[in-house]
Amino acid sequence: MKKILHWLQRQFSNIIKGFLVLISIFLLVQLFPRQPGFDYEYQQARPWMYEDLIAPFNFAILKTQAELEKEQEEVMAGFLPFFSRRPAVKESMIQAFKNAFEETWKEKYGENDEPALKMRSKEAGINILTHLYDAGIVFLDESFRDKPVNFQIRVVEANVARSTVLGAMYNIQEAYLYVISVLDDMGDRADTRLLQPLLEKTLSHNVFYDEELTERTIAAEMDNIPLSRGMVQEGEKIISKGELVSQETYQILESFRAEYQKQIGDAAMQTLLYAGQFVLVSISMIVMLLFLFFFRRDVFSDNRKVLLILLSVLLMVIMTSLVIRSNIDYIYLVPVCLVPVIIRAFFDNRLALYIHITTIILIGFLIPRSFEFVFIQFIAGIIAILSMASLRRRSQLFVTVALIFATYSAVYFGLSLAHTGSFENLYWTDFAYFAIGAFLTLFAYPLIYLFERLFGMPTDFSLLELADTNNSLLRNLSLQAPGTFQHSLQVANLSEEAILAIGGNSLLTRTGALYHDIGKMKNPQYFTENQIAEFNPHDEINYKESARIIINHVIGGIELGRKHNLPEYIIDFIRTHHGTTTARYFYTMQVKESQDEEVSKADFIYPGPRPFSKETAVVMMADSVEAASRSLGKPDEKKIGQLVDQIIDTQVQEKQFDNADITFKDISTVKGIFKRMLLNIYHVRVAYPSMG
Repeated sequence: MKKILHWLQRQFSNIIKGFLVLISIFLLVQLFPRQPGFDYEYQQARPWMYEDLIAPFNFAILKTQAELEKEQEEVMAGFLPFFSRRPAVKESMIQAFKNAFEETWKEKYGENDEPALKMRSKEAGINILTHLYDAGIVFLDESFRDKPVNFQIRVVEANVARSTVLGAMYNIQEAYLYVISVLDDMGDRADTRLLQPLLEKTLSHNVFYDEELTERTIAAEMDNIPLSRGMVQEGEKIISKGELVSQETYQILESFRAEYQKQIGDAAMQTLLYAGQFVLVSISMIVMLLFLFFFRRDVFSDNRKVLLILLSVLLMVIMTSLVIRSNIDYIYLVPVCLVPVIIRAFFDNRLALYIHITTIILIGFLIPRSFEFVFIQFIAGIIAILSMASLRRRSQLFVTVALIFATYSAVYFGLSLAHTGSFENLYWTDFAYFAIGAFLTLFAYPLIYLFERLFGMPTDFSLLELADTNNSLLRNLSLQAPGTFQHSLQVANLSEEAILAIGGNSLLTRTGALYHDIGKMKNPQYFTENQIAEFNPHDEINYKESARIIINHVIGGIELGRKHNLPEYIIDFIRTHHGTTTARYFYTMQVKESQDEEVSKADFIYPGPRPFSKETAVVMMADSVEAASRSLGKPDEKKIGQLVDQIIDTQVQEKQFDNADITFKDISTVKGIFKRMLLNIYHVRVAYPSMG
């Protein structure tokens, strides 16, 4: 049991890594379509590369989208919208006229009611209303107001639809004018003054646009449009080997693909499809892990970094899957180049390219005939990575976006010409999609910021901000401890040059070196580089207290860094730049002063930890060498060489670099660079051999 627990403890990191990968594989497979594959790849105007294709079953030839749209347009062009006549309006308005007529006539004529005139007037009013409502007083909304008088419609009354034109009916204004004109023609045969206001009050719309019936009928007619045209019989040859895929043949092949996938898409097939997809995704993820294991062991051993990579890949595949399910025409709106940009910000160019390739291969499983997509994204990803090869300014992201768009456009242009040999299949909307997709790559910036905070990992963007000597913490260092600030600048220069030679993050190394001694701001006068007078405050305290003050600049620097929200990867340089070395001068002086008394060495040792990366190891070397070089009276090539060798060899003997991934060859290279740079700093001439 103890052995099992001990094994689990040792393998805990790898178990977590495997768990993360399994979850990623499971989520990725869920995004894949459950349609069976098709064994043939083909493109219009390209030769058929397989053996003669014979139809294994009968299938209908599906119409193209353009053909369906054309037929839909024809249906709409000949479609007559529906209007509904409301008979109740006519009846209620005529009855209202009769009632109002009787009251008004009685008020005007009293007992002498002129029966003949009354009859003619009443009949005239009823006839006018009957004519208008029989013809129809139509209500026209904005969609019909500008239609010509000969625009055809269908009017429904008693479930019977009759065709007519808008000009055969009246709108409300025309009805008013009709009333006035008829009354004018009647002259004295009727009381027109009495009739006109009564008729105007009883005019109302009785024909209305029936939107529900119209849309229902349109939908029914659209559904009646056949989706296919013609049949291919079983045993009929579809295409011969070497034959060019014409537009018609291409549509037949598309129809064959659809019917093939439909016929074999049963439950058993779905299970096998799932299993096959699981195997493919698993292989892709395992190969990615093997790449990390053999070529980027530092990334493989850090589960935070592995999780960041998996999240980046998963995010892009999910985004692409959602777009495909919505409308595959929008596939180039997906900013696939986000992945290499994000990975490049945290890691290096080679890893960014490999993760990008893995991502587009996984996305390729989602897309039918994915070669073009994979090829375009592959080239665009390489260009994006190259544009960020030496990231030193935020504006480079905008240059990257422009280059991605240019790459998309150029590759798409070339592929279109190569496939069809003409400009007819160039769709300018695709260039708009490319522009939007490239622009969306700018979302890398907030995502990088989010990942920085989530995983506590450095990027060139954050390091550029931190390395700015005008920020508050470094400015305070230059004001409160100017000597330490100059020392930090020299250490930064030495460290950056050395790490470039042995391989490492130069920007991280430089930034860490700038902050490694910020703890000296608490008691700057106790450090030699800040003492401008002959007075030394150490002369007034004992050696043990002096050592405590000197050693505490590490602890003070950590506290100050956390107070100013410095990321942990910068604070690592503060806590490791002295490792577990000894404040040697004060310890030696304390031993001499104590003579026979025993001196506790623990009081003179820095708390550590020791450096655990190339970057922190190089800063430790540079810090010690630069500080010691200031004590050289008349520096020359020999003195500088001996000083560098002595200091770094002592650190090696004290095993300060045992936890860092740095080799003896790297250390030898660092020594040579320090010697050369210190010679330049102190303007020492190299001794040339004599000619005699």
